[in-house]
Amino acid sequence: METRELADTSIPASTIAGEAAALGAPGEPEGAPSAVPSVSVVVPAMNEADNIGWVLQSIPLWVQEVILVDGDSTDATIDVAREQWPELTVLNQQGKGKGAALRQGFASASCDFVVMIDADGSMDPGEIDRYVAPLFEDECDLVKGSRWMCGGGSEDITPLRKLGNKMLLGLVNRTCKTEFTELCYGYMAIRRSCFERMQLTADGFEIETQMVVHAVKAGLRVGEVASMEAPRRCGTSNLHPVRDGVRILSTVASGLRHGPCPPQAPALPSMGARPKATIGQVDPLEMGR
Repeated sequence: METRELADTSIPASTIAGEAAALGAPGEPEGAPSAVPSVSVVVPAMNEADNIGWVLQSIPLWVQEVILVDGDSTDATIDVAREQWPELTVLNQQGKGKGAALRQGFASASCDFVVMIDADGSMDPGEIDRYVAPLFEDECDLVKGSRWMCGGGSEDITPLRKLGNKMLLGLVNRTCKTEFTELCYGYMAIRRSCFERMQLTADGFEIETQMVVHAVKAGLRVGEVASMEAPRRCGTSNLHPVRDGVRILSTVASGLRHGPCPPQAPALPSMGARPKATIGQVDPLEMGR
């Protein structure tokens, strides 16, 4: 599958404002990506009272819907979240694990595009426009962040996690004939109409890998954008590298067992400075369908 990195894909504010005016969308904040298409943000959280406020106050005001999926927090996570985003939709998580929370949030989302982001402050909500831009321009169906592209990075990943990520990434790239630079990173934007085709079932941290593998196998156009990962602002992660690494490997193996990946597709015109790609071009979907 032909792949391509997406460099400098943020939508210029002037372009978006022009689209909004042309569509007759009154009252949109300057720089907002108009009422069509619309954007939901899904945030899974459990006991993130010290972090969730910063995350929500950093989400661009043009985002139409924010969904917090709360995993039975015993601290003030929900109160802090509602203070920062009064129109917040709060879901009490059904099931256990990050994957279960995200799938519940995806099912509840009502906007054209859905962004998933962590509640610990390690991902910058200011990058959301970078993720939404290729969807807005109808270049991708799923856009995932990469810490290893030019312009990305991580101040948080451990050597063990980095090694595991590299090994799993190599397996997926060899099997699916892709050229991804990242696999196990949970900052993504997806066209909501594509969830049914992805057939997501994962309950834990392996959801991120399952989304990528299933998207490729479904023939969706998958792109990467550079992303910077910071350390979580407070507290400790629930990720267990060995246990969750085994679950991710099982998810990769299971996904690749059920039929081959789509054949390689012709290259698309370059969108950025770097010529190589991370867009798999198969059966484009209409935007906002």
